[in-house]
This record gives sequence, C-alpha cells and structure tokens, in this order.
Amino acid sequence: MSTFKTKDGVSIYYKDWGSGQPVVFSHGWPLSADAWDAQMVFLGERGYRVIAHDRRGHGRSDQTWDGNDMDTYADDLAALFETLDLKNAVMVGHSTGGGEVARYIGRHGTSRVAKAVLLGAVPPLMLKTPANPGGLPMEVFDAIRAGVLSDRSQFFMDLTMPFYGYNRTGAEVSQGVRDSFWLQGMQAGFKPVLDCIRQFSETDFTEDLKKFDVPTLFIHGDDDQIVPIGASAMLAVKLVKSATLKVYPGAPHGLATTMQDEFNADLLAFIKS
Repeated sequence: MSTFKTKDGVSIYYKDWGSGQPVVFSHGWPLSADAWDAQMVFLGERGYRVIAHDRRGHGRSDQTWDGNDMDTYADDLAALFETLDLKNAVMVGHSTGGGEVARYIGRHGTSRVAKAVLLGAVPPLMLKTPANPGGLPMEVFDAIRAGVLSDRSQFFMDLTMPFYGYNRTGAEVSQGVRDSFWLQGMQAGFKPVLDCIRQFSETDFTEDLKKFDVPTLFIHGDDDQIVPIGASAMLAVKLVKSATLKVYPGAPHGLATTMQDEFNADLLAFIKS
C-alpha cells in the first residue's frame, strides 16, 4: 500500500493512479478514498493523474485517538501535496471533504492549486447559530452521535437510504452501493468517526472561503437530505470569488454515485475549461 507519514507520525494511505495534471479527491464522512473510484478511473483514462487519500482515522489510514480535527485534516492534505510535489492540481471535495478542501486553501493557499470543486459540501457552516439561522439544530448532530454510539453498523446501513435518496418514491435502490458505504464506514476508527461529527457540523469555513482565488465549481443536489443546499452551497458560492453553482434537480447527497455519468462529465468539462 502507498502511505506517507505526517509530522505527528500518523500513517496516511493514498491512491495515486495515472499521469498528467493532478486531480486530488477528498472524501466524505465516514467513507474512504474508495468513494471516488468511479471518478478516478474516469479521469485517469482521460489523461489525468488522480489521487485520493483516506483521511486520518478512516479507511486504511491509522486509527488516531488525537488530531481528528479540521485543521489537522487540512495539514495532512498539505503533507500529501508536498510528499508527491503536486502542482497545478484540481481539488475535489465531497461533503466533509469539501470542508477539508476549504480549510486547506484557508491554511495553505493556492500556490499548488489550479481549480476547486465542492460537491454537496458542508461549508460555510452546518450548525444553526444566531449568525447562521438556516443551519441544522444541534439535536440533529447529537442524534448522529447517539446512533453511532448505540449501533454503528446499523446506523451506517440506515444512513445509506437518505444519503443516496433511496428513501424517495421511485428510487432504484442498489444493495451493492449500500454495502459499499457500510464497509467503508466500518473500516474507520470508532473514535475518529465520532470526533469527525463535530468537525463537519461545527466548523465555520466562512473565512476559508473568502481566501479562494481560483476558479471554483459548487455542485449540489436540491434534494440533499444530509447537507441541505440552502444552508450550504447557496451561501458558500456567494463567498468565493470566481465561483459558480450547478444545481442537480432532485439529486441526493451521494449524487456522484447515483448520477455518476452526469457528474463525471461536468467534472471533466470544468477541469478542461
């Protein structure tokens, strides 16, 4: 397996396929780099170098007790860029991974970055606060914590229904997709999974988004039941210079899987633009 060591000695797993301009993917919670396989093969076959890592505590990376916070996630991503000496990269982040991309740019700038894509991403802030009245109440995230603590395995399997919109009338449910989500979630460390809930729900990325100075594409489904579009992409796109938002009507949080062909085509078109 390909791994590198962070400054605090954590082993981070990554995939590095193909050659050409690098496209770097950051996955959502509680998944791993495997969530991006369809996009990586698609772009790799079209002349791009595609790279994805398992966030610390997730997938095949070390199951960390400490350091499961957004600043460290971003610093780990920066270490990946430095280890592979990536330049002119396109960053792609889904959900929590979109927050990771935002915090990376906020902390490390865009000297190695050409463009950014945030898909169903959590910025600017998921939690409802006096300054963010459209966010989700803390009770929502407390329920996620309770579900993970009481029966993580069943919680992850149940989560696949709203995640992929399989709970909607007429949805074509793939048990294989559900099983893959469950498997990736169960590979993650218990403590890191719990810690990450706070990171994707309570981290305010407003100032990070203001530091974006590269072309940025937001993609979001307007039936996203995990990260509602009104409190995320609709607000985030206004904070980023040179940003555009593409809304997928009726699409769920996991649209990269359920609408794979359309998303892949849009991703390629944006990279080439």
